[in-house]
Amino acid sequence: MNSMNTTKTDVVIIGAGPVGLFAVFELGLFDMKCHLIDILDRPGGQCAELYPEKPIYDIPAWPKISAQGLVDQLMQQIAPFNPQFTYNRMVSGLERVEDGSFRVTTDENETIEAKIVVIAAGGGSFQPKRPPIPGIEAYEAKSVFYSVRRMEDFRGHDLVIVGGGDSALDWTLNLQPIAKSVTLVHRRPEFRAAPDSVNKMYAMQEMKQLDFQVGQVTGLSGADGQLASATIKGPDGDTEVPCTRMLPFFGLTMKLGPISEWGLNLHENLIPVDTEKFETSVPGIFAVGDINWYPGKLKLILSGFHEVALMAQAAKRIVSPGERIVFQYTTSSTSLQKKLGVA
Repeated sequence: MNSMNTTKTDVVIIGAGPVGLFAVFELGLFDMKCHLIDILDRPGGQCAELYPEKPIYDIPAWPKISAQGLVDQLMQQIAPFNPQFTYNRMVSGLERVEDGSFRVTTDENETIEAKIVVIAAGGGSFQPKRPPIPGIEAYEAKSVFYSVRRMEDFRGHDLVIVGGGDSALDWTLNLQPIAKSVTLVHRRPEFRAAPDSVNKMYAMQEMKQLDFQVGQVTGLSGADGQLASATIKGPDGDTEVPCTRMLPFFGLTMKLGPISEWGLNLHENLIPVDTEKFETSVPGIFAVGDINWYPGKLKLILSGFHEVALMAQAAKRIVSPGERIVFQYTTSSTSLQKKLGVA
């Protein structure tokens, strides 16, 4: 391996979602340099990719913050530690080298060597599930979208939203004020979404502000990738509804990709860890956030933040063996405040 092409750092973090980003902060307090690799073209993970404008309500001290807003704040918080980022890359190889550190290889054959690897890859690389509608591929990314990057892109359109979970209901309510019309389609009148959202949707239907139809979309029409109408098969037969934009929310298919071949013990496609260090079955490789599993695991951003705080303590012991770790608070430690540039 030509060392000219190899970058060296203390910690490689696979995944630049909120938990991967906060890991930079906790590791940085212990003077560990981080290099993050992400399959997307920017930081933020699923938050930035799938629902950047969607509000999140359970981040401590933020009664309401958009997903993109949270990512922006995290980027500002970790700026003093000057992390390195490699975007648009998948990690294709992971091996231990002679000195006990790890060599991480990307699908573009870049190599990074580090003493610690932190897997913060969410659910792996995620892909939206495509609904079984003939010919839908021709409309994808032109008039059929699996996420909302910019609400403005849907202004003035006849919008059909398909699904029964939180994403479908949230976007029905959020896009209704700017769309020309909204038709929500779900195969039954019961929903998996928050009851409050469902009640609001039914109230808007009563006031004829939107249309809810029980059934499924079975056909699309329109030329050159631009939708004109959708066929909905319901209990009373087929109806044709005007449709210039469609948002199907059938969930995500999680693909672990190469992670599944790294010799980690997997539990239903998740990575088991202990709850003291959040270390995997391979010493020196940690897993935090939605990708990990332990008894009582909750898939919350909040839980991931807690996990990285403990992981950083264990990582420091590997990077600086024999060095005494003194627990310090950022509120009172001048040395930590100097690192943050606030002293």
